[in-house]
Amino acid sequence: MELSLLLEYSWALLILIALEGILAVDNAVVLATFVKHLPEKQRKKALFYGLAGAVVFRLIALMFVVYIINIWQVQAIGALYLLYLSIHHFWKRKADSSAQTQIAATSKQSGFWMSVLKVEMADIAFAVDSILAAVALAMALPATGMFSVGPLDGAQFLVVFFGGLIGVIIMRFAAGKLIALLEKRPGLEHGAYLIVGLVGIKLAVFTLSHPSIALLPEHFPESGAWKTVFWSVMAVTIILSWILSRQKDDAA
Repeated sequence: MELSLLLEYSWALLILIALEGILAVDNAVVLATFVKHLPEKQRKKALFYGLAGAVVFRLIALMFVVYIINIWQVQAIGALYLLYLSIHHFWKRKADSSAQTQIAATSKQSGFWMSVLKVEMADIAFAVDSILAAVALAMALPATGMFSVGPLDGAQFLVVFFGGLIGVIIMRFAAGKLIALLEKRPGLEHGAYLIVGLVGIKLAVFTLSHPSIALLPEHFPESGAWKTVFWSVMAVTIILSWILSRQKDDAA
C-alpha cells in the first residue's frame, strides 16, 4: 500500500475509532440505565450479558453488512425500537403521579430477565447504527484491490472491523463507571433516554434516505449539514443533562 494511501486509511481509522467510541459510550449509557436498578449481583450478571451481546451483535452486523445496508426494514426496526424506548420513558414519567408510583412501576416491570432483554434489543439497534456509520465513512476511502467483503474493499472492511472492535472495548470499560455515575446523578437517566431517541432519529434518517423509500436524498445521512446538526444536538443534550442533573447528596 502506498504511503499516501496508508496515511489516508490511518486517519480514517482514527476518526472512526473516535466515532465508534462516542457510539459505544452511548450504548454503555443505555446499558447502565437498564441495569442500575438491579441488586449488585444481578447487575453484574446483566452487565456481562449486555457487553457480550454488544460484541456478538456487532460481529453479526459485520458478517451481514451487505444486508444491513440494503434492507431498509432492518434500519427501520432499530429506529422504531429506540424511539419507542425514549418516548415510553418520558410518557411513563409524565403519567406517574408520584415518584413512589414510578419506582414501584419500574421495579415491577423491570426484573432481571426483562432488563437483560431490553439491553440485548438495544444492543442490536446500536450495532446497526454503529455499522452504518462505519460503512459510510469507510466507503469514502479509495479501494485498494486487496479483496472484497460485499460492497466493501478489503482494506475498507478492516477499517470498519477494527473501529468497531475498539468501540466495544471502550464500552466494556465505560459501562461500570457510568452505573456509578448514574447512582450519584439520577437525573442523567433522562439524558440517557434522550440520547436513545436521538440515535433512533439517526437510524430513521438512514431508513428514509434508502433508495426504496427515497423520502430523503440518498446521501443525506452523509451530508455535512446533517452531521453538524445531529452531533451538535447530541453535544448540547449531554452538556445540559450534566448541568441539570443533581447529585444525590444535593437533591436530598
